[in-house]
Parts: sequence; C-alpha cells; structure tokens
Amino acid sequence: MSSAELVNQATISSDSRFGILSKSGADAKKMFTDKVVPISVNYPFFFKPIQDGMDRPKTELAYRVPASKLTRRKLESNEQLRELDGLDTTIDWKNTGDNSYDGEKLKLLAHDESGKWERPDNILNNWRVTKTTLRLGSRIVGKCMMGSTSNALDKGGDNFKKLYYNSDVTKRNRNGQTSSGLYSLFIPMEWNYEGFIDTYGLPVFIGSKTPVKGVDGYEITTGVIEHWENEVEGLKSDQDSLNEYYRQFPRTEQHAFRDESKQSLFNLTKIYQQIDYNEEINNKTSTTLGSFQWDNGIKDTKVSFMPNKNGRFNISWVPPKNLQNRVIIRNGAKYPGNEHIGAFGCDSYDISGTVDGKGSNGALHGLTKFSMEDAPPNHFFLEYISRPQTAEIFFEDILMACVFYGMPILAENNKPRLLYYFKRRGYRGFSINRPDKVWNKLSTTEKEIGGIPNSSEDIKQAHAAAVESYIEEYVGAIENGYGDMYFQKTLEDWGKFNINNRTKHDATISSGLAIMACNKNRYKPNPEKKYQPISLGIKRYNNDGVTSKIIK
Repeated sequence: MSSAELVNQATISSDSRFGILSKSGADAKKMFTDKVVPISVNYPFFFKPIQDGMDRPKTELAYRVPASKLTRRKLESNEQLRELDGLDTTIDWKNTGDNSYDGEKLKLLAHDESGKWERPDNILNNWRVTKTTLRLGSRIVGKCMMGSTSNALDKGGDNFKKLYYNSDVTKRNRNGQTSSGLYSLFIPMEWNYEGFIDTYGLPVFIGSKTPVKGVDGYEITTGVIEHWENEVEGLKSDQDSLNEYYRQFPRTEQHAFRDESKQSLFNLTKIYQQIDYNEEINNKTSTTLGSFQWDNGIKDTKVSFMPNKNGRFNISWVPPKNLQNRVIIRNGAKYPGNEHIGAFGCDSYDISGTVDGKGSNGALHGLTKFSMEDAPPNHFFLEYISRPQTAEIFFEDILMACVFYGMPILAENNKPRLLYYFKRRGYRGFSINRPDKVWNKLSTTEKEIGGIPNSSEDIKQAHAAAVESYIEEYVGAIENGYGDMYFQKTLEDWGKFNINNRTKHDATISSGLAIMACNKNRYKPNPEKKYQPISLGIKRYNNDGVTSKIIK
C-alpha cells in the first residue's frame, strides 16, 4: 500500500522527495527494487512522467529530464534546444540509522517493518529525527506511513509499542497533535489475510455450505476466523510458537505485542491465558473505573465509591454495605475492621514532580484471602496505577481506599511519606509491620510507621516468589475454568517483570506486597532455641541379642 502511494504521489508532485526506511538497508532496498520500481515500470505511458537514468534503478527513481551534453557546435550555433518539462521528483531509500534522512525535507516517508528494529538501531530515536524532515517549522509539509507487525519486546517490539500508544488520536496536545505526531491504526488480521478474500475484495470471515470464489480463483470453504482459531489450537502446547503466530497474525492489540515466554520470570502461558479470557468475556463489564470520596467532603468520616470513566481506581468487587467503612477505634487509634478479609499492597513515591517529568507511577492493589464473609477468596479486587499532580492527592486516594474496604496496607518504608501521612491522620494501625521480623527486632522507624524495606535481596526473592505462587494457583486455566484476575495492566506488567530492574514495574511491586500481606504468617521468623539439652542421667539399653548393652 505504501509502495503504491509513493509512486502515486511522486508522479503527481513536482520538486519533491520521497523516502523509504526499513529494519535494515537491505530490506529498504528490497522494498524499493521489488515493489516501488515494478509499480512505476508498469504505469500506463500517459501517467508516467519523464524519467532519468535506468528503467529499473537500484538506488533512486528520478522523475526529471535527463541531462544533455553541451557541445561546441551547439554553443557556437546558439542552437535552441527544445525545453522539456520534468517533475524534478525522486524516490530513494536509506540505510537504517538514527540519523537517516536528517536535514532533508520529504513529502512522504514509508517506514517499513518499524516494529523490528533491533539494537543498536532504535525506531524511537530515528523517528525523533525523521519527524523533523516532514515539517517546516510549525507547518507540516510531509506525511509518514509506518506499518509493521511487531517483534518480541526486547527485539524492537517494545520501542514500537511505545510509539504506537503515543499515537492515540484521543490524546492530543494543545496543538491538536498526538505525542508522536502519528495516528495509530490497528487492522486485525482477518481483514486482509491472503487466501480468504472474495472476488469483491471483501474478507470471508465465516465459512458457508456454498463455497465462495476467491480473488485468486480458488474456492473458499472455511472462514478466516475459523482458520485462525484452528492454527491457535494446534500451537497451544508450544507457547513461544503461539506468541510468534499472534504477533504475525494479530486479532487484537494485545496479540500484536505478545512477548516471548522464555523471557519472563513468571509463567507467561498462564498470564496470556488470563488476558485472552478477559478479552473474550468483554472485560469492561468485570471492572469499573471510579473515584473514592469522603461523604459530604468531610475527612475521616465515611468513604463512598463513585463510578467515573476518568477515575484512577479500577475495581472488580465492592463489599456489601455492612462491610464498608469498618474502622475500629482502640485507645484512640484507628484499626482496620476487615483485616481478616484481605489487605492492600502499595508501591509509593515521595516526590510530587521529577526533573524529566517521567517519574514512576504510584500503585495500589487490593487482594482478598479466604474468610467466612461475603467476599470472593484470593481475588484481586482493586487496581490503582497513577501519578496525580501532587503526592498528597495520591496519599489521600490510598487512605480513602483503605478506609472504604477496612483493610490494612503493606507499603515500602524506604519511601516513607505515605506511612507518615497515615500516622499523622491517626491511621498507624492500618500500616502492617514487616512480617519477617518480630516486634523487638524492628528498627525505631519501623516501629513508628510500619512498612517493609523492599530493597534487601531476601525481600526481593520473597516478593517474586509470592507473585509466582499466586499466578500458578489462581491465574489462567485452573481446575474449574479460568482465574478471576481481571486487571489487564497488572497482568501485562507481570509478563514483563524483570527482578533486576524493578523500577518500571509498579503494578508488580504493589500486587506482590498485597499477596505478602495476605500471607504474612508464611514469613514469620523461626524462634531461636537458646536452651541446652539437660541430661537426666537415665540410661538407655539395646536389648538385641542375649545380653543387654548400654547405649552410649
């Protein structure tokens, strides 16, 4: 499509330049020689402009008047040559690099295989440069067609995924443009899968008893969706092959950016099973976006949940009225009344703004445990991944969630502002002490505000093991069907989690802390035995044989 558009625009534009980039110079050249040039060669003569050079060039297709040689006879006789009009327009390709086409002005740039740029090449860096070739100051003078399927995330797919989601047409700056300057468009595979297009150019989604004649002359008896599902079913035993098939022939955006299972710390098979299941059941009906607020705006009273499509909270379970806002007052201090039902985990932050404006999000997750109350067991019921304008707004959001559900929170105390906020408001009883130490072994700060330092190697390993254990038991295909983990952002974050680079994985950190909070008894330290065995002087005998013998 982009090859045809290159030739179409080039043959009707004057004094213009058109370019091609791909994941490598060889791929860009192949697109030029195997697609662009043949399209131009096969143009009807009345559409084809004057062309300079060879009829099948290898590097540049030039629509201009060929240069003529000036001879002495021509100059002496002042012979007037017949002037020919040419477009002075060219199509060429460049080798792949961050600075390809830097400093030039293009009317159309075809970016091929943009989701497959591997290190050291980077599609994000290249686009920052090539975007300027399509602009003249604030005026847009050229366009880009960037199409691709995606590689695995660490093989160029991650950068392409960022570029794709930075091109959301519903999120524009005050100039009316997306963050990237592009518009994202996802085309599901069933709309243009070869072998399933009828003579009218329409896809055959579902097969029928009467065969349909295809555009290639063959009869189509099976619909493209059934064909795709049959392929998927045959690859379910090989998750890496299945993920590759999803990326090459995606039906959803999640399919397009699937990662390799061997790169994940956790069971990616079960994670993707859950993601696919959530999509099948129309996950929007399982979760609700909204906000918490104090009744009548009076703090430290009762909290209500208000559905709101722009809300920062995503919840899948609301406790019945008798379990909401259960706060116990003991000796003037507030304690959670539903600690036996579940707990929260939180990955907090202390600084409202950062120098680069790219600070990590704050995250909160709520998880239930088995209880006799009217609550689903072992169920993640709340997801919060956001960074409000100020840290105080974030702290208040977290506090209201804890009060509404009446559950305690396990948070990192190496970023202590959240925990000090709880203490100042009288909610120290909601902050769980680190479960791997007894009270007498806690530091002064840990006794004061609670929390857990999520930086030691032991805690990191325990945290990862907690998430891994939960995924194996409650995510994806389980004994009675599928799990009830409905938060796609968290599932995707689990799939990308890197224990050696945890900074970007806010959702995994907070969800892991929630699991640890609900299973804190597992982390209790074993009491040290400080006594010595006492001998009572009683002899033991071995009665084998004829004569008993004293056992020494």
